[in-house]
Amino acid sequence: MTDNTVNTDAEYIYNFDNFFAISADFICIAGFDGYFKRINPAVSQVLGFTEEELYSRPISSFVYPPDRKVTIETREQVYKNNPLLNFENRYLTKTGEIVWLSWTSMPLESEKLVYAIAKNITHTKKIEEERNLLLANLTQINRELIVLSHKTSHDLKSPINNMLSVFDLIDISKIVDPETLELVNILKLTSENLKNTLSVSIDQLIENKNINTQIETISLQECLNEVNTSINSLIHDSKAAINVDFSAFDKITFNKAYMKSIFLNLLTNAIKYAKPDQIPVITIQSKVVNGINQLIFSDQGSGFDMDKV
Repeated sequence: MTDNTVNTDAEYIYNFDNFFAISADFICIAGFDGYFKRINPAVSQVLGFTEEELYSRPISSFVYPPDRKVTIETREQVYKNNPLLNFENRYLTKTGEIVWLSWTSMPLESEKLVYAIAKNITHTKKIEEERNLLLANLTQINRELIVLSHKTSHDLKSPINNMLSVFDLIDISKIVDPETLELVNILKLTSENLKNTLSVSIDQLIENKNINTQIETISLQECLNEVNTSINSLIHDSKAAINVDFSAFDKITFNKAYMKSIFLNLLTNAIKYAKPDQIPVITIQSKVVNGINQLIFSDQGSGFDMDKV
């Protein structure tokens, strides 16, 4: 008869060691004295230091210097039996490269030890930096375009005003040819219309600039309702089913015009690119994931070829 008793302590230790060794995340046990007591191979592989070097130096010595102060302050809170969740800081590899880590640490005060796991989020941080750089560049380009638009409009207004002044100086009572008189009136009317158009454009530029700075508390539902009203006929003709759930949160701090533009573009695209043989089904909802507010928009459209786009 086969003995199906539970595993021995030795087997438990073996299984734990195997898990400890193969994990791609940092798995660390640190003492309250600020030194590593045990680390898995991933720590040495990523940072480039030998295990002997990692054990012999204070943990803070491997932290990127600008992050050391906040790291030490945060660690002191952990020593006071406060678990640490998703704390991000930077470490330096042996070759001087920066590695971003996200830590989850649990203290065990009775043993004066901290059990911690860290994920390498360097790739994610690089993507964020590239995105922020792109946004900064786009913002700068937008500012330059606004300045150029103002300058162009201003430069065009001067010659137009001069043209209108010339027309005012013309004594049309001395023009006896009806066709010439009509042409002069048409030119004057055209110049006035052009001046009005430029004035409206400048006013619109100023208005748009002001809109960009208006950040306020807005309702997602109200923004969506206004957009739905503006494209009511499109929704009706397409028979689109729009499922909305803002129960997680409805209020956000954002620009209302931008939020309405986002809803408008997503809705019209979802209807425009719906599968030919299906009624568009659109789902819009708010969610809170790991403390972060997310607006989720999904549809069952035809999609696109990821290899080509």
